[in-house]
Amino acid sequence: MKRKLNIPLLISLVIGVAYLIYSVVYWSGAVGGTTTGTAAAGAAIASALVMPHLICLAVGIVFNALGLFMRKAAFALVGAILYAVALVLFIPYFMFVIVEMILSFVGFSQLKKGESTPVA
Repeated sequence: MKRKLNIPLLISLVIGVAYLIYSVVYWSGAVGGTTTGTAAAGAAIASALVMPHLICLAVGIVFNALGLFMRKAAFALVGAILYAVALVLFIPYFMFVIVEMILSFVGFSQLKKGESTPVA
């Protein structure tokens, strides 16, 4: 029997990839578009502050994808936790990560409920 993909995890993955692409393009443009020394220093500091957020987000996307395609609840849970950590690492952009985090926890609970049913 063919099983369907977990819809909340799929939506979370799509939003996460879109946000990661947006963030990388935005922050690389902020660093590369500066002309003066003080503006370059400010852009470098801002990039250093946001880099842990982006790394945690990227790793969360990987675990989210593993949980989605392998149908493993543990990977989905790790992805959801990493989204929560990414949210805490850069709070000004919480609105971009909170939906992914909530959807990942919902997807985890659906996967966990599906795993707990005994196979006869």
